[in-house]
Amino acid sequence: MEIAKTATPYAHPDPARLADLDPAQLAHWDPARLAAVISPLRRTLLAAARAAEKLPEIPDAQIEILRALAPGTAVAPGELAEQLGLSRSTISNLLAGMEASGLVERRPHPGDGRRVEVVRTDRARDLFDRFDLAAGTLVTDAAAALTPGDRAALAAALPALERLREALQRLRTPEEPA
Repeated sequence: MEIAKTATPYAHPDPARLADLDPAQLAHWDPARLAAVISPLRRTLLAAARAAEKLPEIPDAQIEILRALAPGTAVAPGELAEQLGLSRSTISNLLAGMEASGLVERRPHPGDGRRVEVVRTDRARDLFDRFDLAAGTLVTDAAAALTPGDRAALAAALPALERLREALQRLRTPEEPA
C-alpha cells in the first residue's frame, strides 16, 4: 500500500491560534507536515541505531522511563508516573518488565523502607551509550548527504524544536498554579 504524498491526513489548526506568527513565516508553516515527519523520523533513527549496534528491542514506553532516569539518580515510581504523564499502575507494570530484563533496579528508599526508588542498571547505561553513539554517527552520516544549506537549517532548527518539545510537555502535563 502506498501512502499519498500530496496531502497530509491531519487537520490544520485554527488560524486564530497562529495570529501572533509573522505572515511571511506563516506562509511556510505546516504544523501537520511537521507532526507527520517527526514520528517516522524518530522511528527510522531508532531502528537504524538498533540495527547498527545489534541492540535489543525495547518498547518506547520503557525507553521513555530510561530517559527519565538520569544516570546516577534514583526516582520514586510515583515521580516517574507524574513526570511521564502515565498512571502509577502503568509505571509499575513497565518497571516489573524492565527489572526482569535487567534495565532497572528497584530498591528500598534509604529514609523510608516502605517506599522504593528506581535506578538504571549498568546494562541500561551501556545500551543507551551504544544507542546514542550509533544514532549520532547515523545522523552525521545522513547529514553529510544533505546540502550545506540543509545542514545549517537543521542546526538552526534545534533550539526551536527543543522549545516545541517543552511546550508539548507543558500541554500534556499542565503546571500547577503558583
